[in-house]
Amino acid sequence: MNKILFFAHLRDVVGEESLSFDAAGKTVAQLKGLLTKKYDSMNLDHVMTAINEEFASDEDVVQEGDLIAFIPPVSGG
Repeated sequence: MNKILFFAHLRDVVGEESLSFDAAGKTVAQLKGLLTKKYDSMNLDHVMTAINEEFASDEDVVQEGDLIAFIPPVSGG
């Protein structure tokens, strides 16, 4: 099982700051696809992904017990 963290507006879409999800063996891209199917208003196209507090690419594979975070772009002045 994996813990998935959501930040900023993604937290509002999901309604929680984190979920438990079995993502082991899936790529980040596959996980994003599953989540966008489950949450219609979720857009993960420009979101940074981290696995175990290190940035990950869409091709990286999630392992059992990994902590995954989706971090939207931030703007400000």
